[in-house]
Amino acid sequence: MRMSALLAPTLRETPAEAEIPSHRLMLRAGLMRKSAGGIYTYLPLGYRVLKKIMAIVREEMDAAGAQELMLPIVQPAELWHASGRWSDYGDEMFRLKDRHGRQFCLGPTHEEIITDLVKNEVRSYRQLPINLYQIQNKYRDEIRPRFGVMRGREFIMKDAYSFDRDVEGLERSYDLMYRAYERIFARCGLKAHPVLADPGAIGGNDTHEFMVFAESGEAAIVHCERCGYAANVEKAEARIPQASPPREDVPAPCEISTPGVRTIDELEAFLQASPERMIKTLIYLADGAPVAALVRGDRELNEVKLQRALGASNLAAAPPEVVERVTGAPVGFAGPVGLKGARILADHEVVAIDDGITGANKADTHLVHVRYGRDFTADAVVDIRTVVAGDGCPACDGVLRATRGIEVGQVFKLGEKYSRALGATFLDESGEERYFVMGCYGIGISRTMAAIIEQHHDEDGIIWPYSVAPYHAAIVVIRPEDDRQRSIAEDLYDRLWQSGVEAVLDDREERPGVKFKDADLIGFP
Repeated sequence: MRMSALLAPTLRETPAEAEIPSHRLMLRAGLMRKSAGGIYTYLPLGYRVLKKIMAIVREEMDAAGAQELMLPIVQPAELWHASGRWSDYGDEMFRLKDRHGRQFCLGPTHEEIITDLVKNEVRSYRQLPINLYQIQNKYRDEIRPRFGVMRGREFIMKDAYSFDRDVEGLERSYDLMYRAYERIFARCGLKAHPVLADPGAIGGNDTHEFMVFAESGEAAIVHCERCGYAANVEKAEARIPQASPPREDVPAPCEISTPGVRTIDELEAFLQASPERMIKTLIYLADGAPVAALVRGDRELNEVKLQRALGASNLAAAPPEVVERVTGAPVGFAGPVGLKGARILADHEVVAIDDGITGANKADTHLVHVRYGRDFTADAVVDIRTVVAGDGCPACDGVLRATRGIEVGQVFKLGEKYSRALGATFLDESGEERYFVMGCYGIGISRTMAAIIEQHHDEDGIIWPYSVAPYHAAIVVIRPEDDRQRSIAEDLYDRLWQSGVEAVLDDREERPGVKFKDADLIGFP
């Protein structure tokens, strides 16, 4: 390809909207242009990179025994109603109606429609296992599209779905995809770390995210350098503290007046007491029922963990009037002692507090000398706090470190979630109907391109790994009007292509400095 003919409109200035390196460089290097918020047009250089990533993905998926197909982007609402996700997805889902008033959505993911397909086409255990995948655009109406293609409303994704006869088969399919993902990201020049994660709206049980550690990442991650434990903070656990033997010198709870003292910071200042002694009581509504969640005063409640612990479809902080009805006190004075109007869930650290401070369920009043087991109990003691750097690793005696990451892929063990919801069954050896046991496996193709740039760039531009570079070499003709220079460059250009090196010939009537700047910016290896 000759640069004089290539549509590669590089920019000297960084657009104001670009906040992170990949967004800035994808715009400046002429890889893409913004069409609308979270929606981009890929120009020739950018699309060449995407196609190379797709080729690597296809090779590894095919090698793992998966079969490629193409599912519709426009999906009928009935399937999503059957799974219960039509309402669960909320405003993130693009919804539309046809001329007859029938409801559809633009696919944010394809679990429902692939399950319906297999339900109708696969009837016998002899046809299992099967793994089907596609590479296609997805659509999610993000409330705040940002960071270029990192969080867009239209994006390119590889999604695969495995169907097995039992859990043992799912484990094998999951491991195949997990290993394939490790190879895919390595071939793309990425250092991707598998971390434990929460399945979110996709559902299922176990799941791993493949994370590229980067300061620009939206996901918060903790990891242990000693044993390799790593998890998204939505899922991460810390070592459970060992409760000390009960102290005999802790007196019975007593009330103290705390006028206008509502927050942990205010209580710390008022009592000159450590927040580690305090029990924070937060009132929520889980599927409409009040719940009290207890965490140590210096900790943050993890709402994702709380919702999973409750098995709730919907979770929201209770409004002030509900808090007052449940506790008998205004917001800021709730506590577990004598609390009758809500189910109580306590974090493990709360159990270890032997001389605690908490709200008294009375306006302008707190209790001191509170102890779990003596003065109150919980309906369940579970991990519901957000893990932070410095916490003990749950898998060894190491200490957790914090970092940020870009999610480039995720693998899920769905089990029978969708097959049961959509009535997808097969016949086993004895002729009995059984539900498919499913897994699903996604890779963000466009996000992977951005993640590669985040890991491979400098102040001059992108530094593409050879495997995904739009072109491998740039031949810069210093003086295009010089016949000898042009002849040598043309000969070298032909020989490079013949030897398998994809080259560009910069034959533009531009100053050499401009050509070198563009070559560095675009990032030819």
